[in-house]
Amino acid sequence: MSLLHAHALVLAGGRGSRMGGVDKGLQALDGRPLAAHVIERLAPQAGRVWISANRNLDAYAALGQGVLTDPPGLEYAGPLAGMLAGLNAIPDDAWLLTAPCDCPRLPPDLALRLLDAAQSHGLAFARAAREHPTHALLHARLRAPLAAHLHSGGRAVLAWMRSQPHGVAHFDDEADFANINHLSDLHGC
Repeated sequence: MSLLHAHALVLAGGRGSRMGGVDKGLQALDGRPLAAHVIERLAPQAGRVWISANRNLDAYAALGQGVLTDPPGLEYAGPLAGMLAGLNAIPDDAWLLTAPCDCPRLPPDLALRLLDAAQSHGLAFARAAREHPTHALLHARLRAPLAAHLHSGGRAVLAWMRSQPHGVAHFDDEADFANINHLSDLHGC
């Protein structure tokens, strides 16, 4: 089920430093790019899916989704820069569902559970055995506070989210949020 006025964003704008500099979202898992797996999980949960990327833009566009780059002056400023690009692309009354490109087994009810936790706050992130702040739902009204945080040099996702009114969506299975940080991890999936 998709959320009314919800857009999804696959966060794939990093430098891939833990993978030796390769573009993490384009690495193959079961013959398809990691980002394609995340798109497949997010698409039924949102009206539109975007990809946040800063390189290999044509390869990401070939996955059939819109591609957003980090805002000017914030290139490679981390996941929050990608989130701001997503917030800048959606209508004022919309929600943005985010997930990293290296997490191919997201729960099918991620959006609904995050919405339940975010309704009265405008922001929620996931928690299983630990917190997963890049698995989040943000309302468009957070554009200005997020932009101010980034332009003041802030980069820590969880610290910024905790500084805002927020909810937490609790999940039972930490495996749903397992991410692939190293090329060798692709073989263990």
